Amino acid sequence: MVCWPAAVVVVGASTALATGLHGKTGDGPGYFQRGDQLAMIGLGFALAAGILLFTRPKVEADERGVRIRNVIGSYDLPWAVVRAVTFSRGAAWVTLELHDDDVVAVMAIQAADKEYAVRAARGLRALLQASTVGQP
Repeated sequence: MVCWPAAVVVVGASTALATGLHGKTGDGPGYFQRGDQLAMIGLGFALAAGILLFTRPKVEADERGVRIRNVIGSYDLPWAVVRAVTFSRGAAWVTLELHDDDVVAVMAIQAADKEYAVRAARGLRALLQASTVGQP
């Protein structure tokens, strides 16, 4: 909910700044030309794209496994490789501990979401538990 408005504000601010800077400025010899203005607007769009990367995290889970898409990187893990679903006190998001001692962050389930995050973590734990029933 925060990323889209922030991206719009960044683009708007860079555009307003770029259009306000033209011709000679200050006492120095500097000039802002059309290319400088376009570069400033382009920088605003680049920063907005960086902000929008934070809308990317997603998690989907079912009886077969869990699919995770983080800001950078994605994982498609069967439950057989997951040892535990952890959501430690003070942690920013849920993590999956794998049997090979790797840890995978689940950025889509963040502590800032409070009770929603707790329910989501419990749901992942229930799916993990269900997948291990009947296994040695």
